[in-house]
Amino acid sequence: MDNANIKIEKLKKGQRIAFIATFVTLCLAIVKGIVGHVFNSEILIADAFHSGADVVTIFASGFGLWLASKKKSMKFPYGLYKAETLVSFLIGLLIIWAGVEIFREGYRKFFYVTEIKEFPVLPFIVGMISVVAAYFIAKKEKTIGREIYSQSLTANAQESFLDMFTSMVVLAGILLSFLRVSYAEGIIIALISLLILKLGVENVWTSLLVLMDANLDPRLQSEIQNKINEIYGVKGNSEVRPFKMLECRIQTSPTLPLYRAHELMDKAENFITKTYENIESVFIHVEPSKQNIISAIIPVKNIDGMDSKVHAHFGRAPYYIILRLDDKGMEIEDFYYNEFLNEKKHIGIKVIKAVIRYKLDMLFTAQIGELSFYMLKDNFVDIYSIKEDLTVKETVERYRNGQLEKITEPTHLLEESQTEK
Repeated sequence: MDNANIKIEKLKKGQRIAFIATFVTLCLAIVKGIVGHVFNSEILIADAFHSGADVVTIFASGFGLWLASKKKSMKFPYGLYKAETLVSFLIGLLIIWAGVEIFREGYRKFFYVTEIKEFPVLPFIVGMISVVAAYFIAKKEKTIGREIYSQSLTANAQESFLDMFTSMVVLAGILLSFLRVSYAEGIIIALISLLILKLGVENVWTSLLVLMDANLDPRLQSEIQNKINEIYGVKGNSEVRPFKMLECRIQTSPTLPLYRAHELMDKAENFITKTYENIESVFIHVEPSKQNIISAIIPVKNIDGMDSKVHAHFGRAPYYIILRLDDKGMEIEDFYYNEFLNEKKHIGIKVIKAVIRYKLDMLFTAQIGELSFYMLKDNFVDIYSIKEDLTVKETVERYRNGQLEKITEPTHLLEESQTEK
């Protein structure tokens, strides 16, 4: 099963839990409303409205996940990944209206106390059931929401945990009303209305931010940028804008051919889609690096600074000098001793694996075998031809003067490079 189908299956899993939670919450809202009406419990009726608001929000989440699971089309080339957010925005406006209406009812209750002659057993039992149901719904929504990276389902889980607290407050209000505590019913109804308003305002505000492509996860942005910068061939600092539709701007060597730049783009895109499942679409832009610092490696016979002599073969060289070149000059960054000289096969490849951490841009060498050549090209390293016994300083001067030619194919066949490179 490919990544697209896996994502669709996960979205369907989110839909199922959302619709199940919608049904359970709807049943609770209806029961609370009926029992509250029969027993004249304004607190329970207000809580029924609160649950009704949750029903609409959870259903919107499920409906949004259903739309998001639809495949891309000619009319919607990026899919309907923002449908969930748009629905949440509209529902948030309705929830705000419901909160205002319930607050008005709570304010009215400040001026008289409802007379209750018998202990409200059934309303109390309904309140207890509501607490338990809210706990299990919240737990399931939280688990599935994190698994499928659903913003709305995770938010619903937080609201369901809040519903537990609300139901506990309702239980307390029922008891206080029975004990004829002044203003208790009005205060609790007003508190519930404020919670409903909070839910509505948060839905509207978060939805607006997402619709306007606000960055809601700086930590994820920093993490992706650091990982992209580690990809070999990326130069400078990449710029990432992390949404479900991610835009990434990376820099690479100005001398990199177009087809190699496309390979680098594919490499970055594959890494992002496989590592971050919540990213729906990835757009990679490749630009030439603005940094003029170049990292180069030269195989040498001896260690004598800039006067070190170039060795005839890449893999057989006893030492390597790593240089940093810029517009102002050059400096030696490090020396590497060839610890693989006594081995018989693939010496050059082993050397490359050891020095690849320097993020090399180019190699100056007289000869190079087939395996080493293609491994370096796969890592976006330009290879220049130089003569044996030139000094490091002379090599760099010839490069700056444009006197060196690129090596476009191995100087040895595969069979000849087994023991050398």
